[in-house]
Amino acid sequence: MSRYPFALLLPEESDRMDRAAAAILTPVLLMENAGWAVARIIRNRFSPCRVTVACGPGNNGGDGYVVACHLARWGWPVRVAALSSPRPGTPAAKMANRWTGPVVPFTAEEIGCADLVVDAVFGSGLKRPVSDETASVLAAAPQVVAIDMPSGVSGASGEILGRARDCHFTVTFVRPRPGHFLQPGAGLCGEVICVDIGMPERAWDGIAPTIQHNEPGLWSLPISGEGDYKYRRGVVSLCGGTEMPGATRLAAGAARRSGAGLVRVSAGEGAPAYRLGDPGLIVDGAPLAELLEDARRKVWICGPGLTEGEVAATLPQLLKSGRMVLADAGALTWGAGDLTRLKGVAAITPHIGEFRKLFGPVEGSRIDAAREAAKRLDAVIVMKGPDTLIAAPDGRVAINTHASSALATAGSGDTLTGVIAALLAAGMDVWEGCCAGVWLHGEAGIEAGKAHGGWPVAEDLDLPLGPARATATRLAQEAGRKKAVGSLL
Repeated sequence: MSRYPFALLLPEESDRMDRAAAAILTPVLLMENAGWAVARIIRNRFSPCRVTVACGPGNNGGDGYVVACHLARWGWPVRVAALSSPRPGTPAAKMANRWTGPVVPFTAEEIGCADLVVDAVFGSGLKRPVSDETASVLAAAPQVVAIDMPSGVSGASGEILGRARDCHFTVTFVRPRPGHFLQPGAGLCGEVICVDIGMPERAWDGIAPTIQHNEPGLWSLPISGEGDYKYRRGVVSLCGGTEMPGATRLAAGAARRSGAGLVRVSAGEGAPAYRLGDPGLIVDGAPLAELLEDARRKVWICGPGLTEGEVAATLPQLLKSGRMVLADAGALTWGAGDLTRLKGVAAITPHIGEFRKLFGPVEGSRIDAAREAAKRLDAVIVMKGPDTLIAAPDGRVAINTHASSALATAGSGDTLTGVIAALLAAGMDVWEGCCAGVWLHGEAGIEAGKAHGGWPVAEDLDLPLGPARATATRLAQEAGRKKAVGSLL
């Protein structure tokens, strides 16, 4: 389990690993291990009850036959309802031949008679909609446990293909799939339990996952040490508008709390409105062109609190100067009129509505849409939501689920922009900095929600950001130690 500890395997990557493993060990061994693991988890979580294992014709169904055999051996009343028979000679067929217990028709009446149904019909590689008949049968189950993925949920994208039934929990193998974390399918998986089934280490050869689960250890935060000073920790500069200074101040406050050594707002004629704020925030009234002469001011935020006219007056200057620019809010509105206006920014942070205005409707996989957008703009795309996607132009994608509904408050996005900017100013890679910023923002939301009864406002998100950094650093170090130990095993 030491290689790619944060990887989320696409179904085709999982299939390639299975084929590689078949050249190393007996093909049915992994199926036996998978079925044994699922049966053991069921036995640990349920008292003996009437179980119907719904089996499809593929490897997922083969796992189901193994589950049935083990539960029956332990004295549970078990029946198998087969959608169709496995192809002769396959590992699934061999497992089906081992089942000598009762086989019942694959009907809603039979499924409804069980106390627990094991969904082993279709796995994570489903590419076409489940038929209404099959979906109706599974819908009749009083309680479901899924093997690999609830039937009807795409393992690659979390899309619902046809209809799918919600599950008590889902057991998957080796590594989770993107669909376990992407809505709407993730909401049907219940608890996701990933188990080791003895996949040979060599089966990873040739597998280079590009989709990761966003956690500390996937990235590491810059550590402050002796000899640090404010410019080494990084300067974050923001373009401030005259009409909505609040958004800019929220982003500035988050940058300060996230570790930036110095935060400055270029406010021009609106400078007086900002000088009424935090005393540690430096406000510049000089022309932007003059401020850009300071080479130490490498990272800029453009968009929060700005009108389209204010963006038009500032963003082109920033890009022409070669600065690293993080664009959000008003900058995205201005860019929606002509996407080329955003060419040259390092990253953008749109919510799904802003994303659609920039890149058009999202049909099918949001991962594919985010990847295409990142490649098209040549910038990191942070597609915000309860399952935020962070996509790089080179195809890397991280899925972040470390968040809270407490973040659903006006100004939360401005805070996120400030967090990311502080990390970029400290020298982090743009994609990794965006991944880390999203996680820290989520952690701050979780803690602010606890402190404010689940209903914080954006101003409450700043204080937890320092502790969030400490938590992320600790978790990244723990992940590093586990990886080091695993590589020695």
